[in-house]
Amino acid sequence: MRFQLAINLERMGDSADMRDVARHTLDMVQTAEQGGFNIVWAAEHHALEMTIAPNPFQILTWWAQHTDTIRLGTAVATAAYWHPINLAGEAAMLDLISDGRLEFGIGSGAYQREFDRMHPGLKQSDAWRYMQEMLPVVRALWQGDVAHEGEFWQFPTSTSCPKPLQPEVPVWVAARSPITYDYALREKCHVMSWPLTRPFSEAELYKQHLDEAVIKAGNGFRPTFAMMRHAAVYDKEDDRAKALNAIRCVLGQFENLFRNAGDVTNGFPKQIPLEDLTGREQYDPAMLEENLLFGSPDQVIAKLKRYEALGVDEFIYYASMGLDHDTQKRSMELFCNEVIPAFKAKD
Repeated sequence: MRFQLAINLERMGDSADMRDVARHTLDMVQTAEQGGFNIVWAAEHHALEMTIAPNPFQILTWWAQHTDTIRLGTAVATAAYWHPINLAGEAAMLDLISDGRLEFGIGSGAYQREFDRMHPGLKQSDAWRYMQEMLPVVRALWQGDVAHEGEFWQFPTSTSCPKPLQPEVPVWVAARSPITYDYALREKCHVMSWPLTRPFSEAELYKQHLDEAVIKAGNGFRPTFAMMRHAAVYDKEDDRAKALNAIRCVLGQFENLFRNAGDVTNGFPKQIPLEDLTGREQYDPAMLEENLLFGSPDQVIAKLKRYEALGVDEFIYYASMGLDHDTQKRSMELFCNEVIPAFKAKD
């Protein structure tokens, strides 16, 4: 099993200095590279302080200048917010600047709140159609001249300038539903999945979707299957308590965004009190500690071995959850020093 890092520039309150946030995020990326991580992912989100990522390529270009080997991925570029020529060119420029380290992740988008601002009138539930039109066009633009007459975009003959350095850029699709798995395998894409806070049975369901999609596609493509969970490794009770408190706070903010409650002030979503949430047992601390990649180094190794046995090729360590910088860094160091070595023999 190999490891990937997902991390955001995040501010949970207006007292956090943006320069400190930037320094910490870069430090985490460099620590991940030194610790043996394979890929680091940058998101795309708009007008939200908890995920400051207006352009993932800009973030990845910054990281590229301060790293040497770790690969650089978008998780994900939201198709409906881009024009194909723009997206193809931005991605190829990153591949050029990073000396061929691009991992291109594309998706539909998560929050209706963002669509209401970035693409008014588009329902989040319909955004997959933009992704499915976008990806083949971007790939064609990377190859050379192409004209396009689609449902959402039309343009005369054009191409991507520059072209990627890599002859074939690895492409990833974020998937949970069977229709998205089918699309990913049909288009020969790698798959990243996120079971949120749901139990291991959700990961088993995603693996079932993947296996079925491989059979349906019948094209001989064997994707890399990556699984993401919020992660916190600790060897002190105080750090354990901090991690559980932080994730419960963030989940209350996520609920605000998923519900499109509208209670966002100056980029900061108000936390919906957990006691007000239907099905709030999903946020029980014991359940969270069990389902997420939380625990001592030995507990985390045991959890990862279970994912490895399921058929997960690479695990995405999702670092961003409102945890203070020092505790987040200690968790990353424990993971690099005590967890990753348990998987080295199989590299």
